[in-house]
Amino acid sequence: MNRTLGLLTTAAAVTLSSFLSPHSDRAASPTSGVALLDVRALLEAARGAPPIICALAARSLRGYGWGDHGHGAPVTPLGNVLADTDGDLELLPAADVERLLEALALEDPCVRELSVRILGQQRDEAVAGPLVARLGAGDASLRAVAAFGLGLARPVRAVEPLVRTLRDASADARANAAWALGSIGDGRALAPVLTLFRDDQAVVREAAVVAAGRFESTSTVALLMRVLRQDDAPAVRRAAAWALGQLESRDATPALAEALSRDAEARVREMAAWALGETESRGASAALVTALRRDADEAVRETAAWALGNTEDRAAAEALGAAAAGDQSDDVRGTAAWALGQLEGHTAPAGLLRALRDESKDVRLKAAWALGEIGDAAAQPALREALGRETEARTRLALVRALMKSGERSERTLTELLSSRDPQVREAAVRGLAGNDAFEPWPWPEPRPRPFP
Repeated sequence: MNRTLGLLTTAAAVTLSSFLSPHSDRAASPTSGVALLDVRALLEAARGAPPIICALAARSLRGYGWGDHGHGAPVTPLGNVLADTDGDLELLPAADVERLLEALALEDPCVRELSVRILGQQRDEAVAGPLVARLGAGDASLRAVAAFGLGLARPVRAVEPLVRTLRDASADARANAAWALGSIGDGRALAPVLTLFRDDQAVVREAAVVAAGRFESTSTVALLMRVLRQDDAPAVRRAAAWALGQLESRDATPALAEALSRDAEARVREMAAWALGETESRGASAALVTALRRDADEAVRETAAWALGNTEDRAAAEALGAAAAGDQSDDVRGTAAWALGQLEGHTAPAGLLRALRDESKDVRLKAAWALGEIGDAAAQPALREALGRETEARTRLALVRALMKSGERSERTLTELLSSRDPQVREAAVRGLAGNDAFEPWPWPEPRPRPFP
């Protein structure tokens, strides 16, 4: 890597990472929500790129573990170049670190992006001093990227210089300094960061609010509630809801419930629902049930269902059952079914039984799993019927588990299960008969990822 990192200034090569990154903000498909890939632009950028740059970009498409996304394949187009880039990049020679630091001042944004992210993986003693020195550069964009790099590297000795940067004339530098201080998490920076809640730039206020959430100090709850109620930027209000969720303060329940009910921006309501789920306050159930039933945005409804599962308020079972059976969104129906399993009541709502017939296999799986958690003997006929028509393997296992957990012991059903052609079904039946819960909860249908700022 010593020689080839000097080629970072090849703009066309470095643009590969922007095309390959799965976290890109490129336009999404209107039907799938998956980021679209500009294949023509990708191939044009890849042509003639140095192998090491191509390898670094290709890492963004890699998964984790043996066999994931080609990891461990014996022969690939790049050969050993890709293997040589595995792991953290902590042992770069001083000359390469210097090249990366110099590249931060170049005009090409792709070069700067890749350079600062590699620098962020280096040891403190290699990059802290040079990055701190660049906080005083005349170029505002260089000051901002230096603050970003310090947030990636997280050296404690950068706290005081970053606090001074909170007063920088550049909004970008102030915002990145606040973000970096939140990333480092040193309590000395909390009070200075809070002063940016009144900054005239929304990007700075948002970064400061997110940083406050990462300090995990409940002393900020009152200020965050004020931001949630009063800030005129939706992104800042959303960040305030997230921070209150991070702090898990039940004192914030009224403000979060108000935002869920009244905020005009759906993404703020979604985050408010998430935060209420994090506080696990049953006092939030009424607002969450109302959002589940009435909000026009499906992400808000789904997050409200998830939050009701976290509060474990059995009074929400009827609303969740209705959502599991009747919401127009597959995601909402599935998460509502999952939430009913979290409540662990003793009676299965009628809507949950109807969800066993859902067109979505994800909804059916979550409904079957939830019925196993509830263990209602009255659900046995619906479970047997569902098992007779279900073709999806994981859902069949969940149905067997639910039957066993609900006390199914009829000779006919047990004979059918124990003589099944599917060895996993036979094993599940035996484990259920033996009362073996060693693999509980099994199978586990994960809820969808929750929102983050």
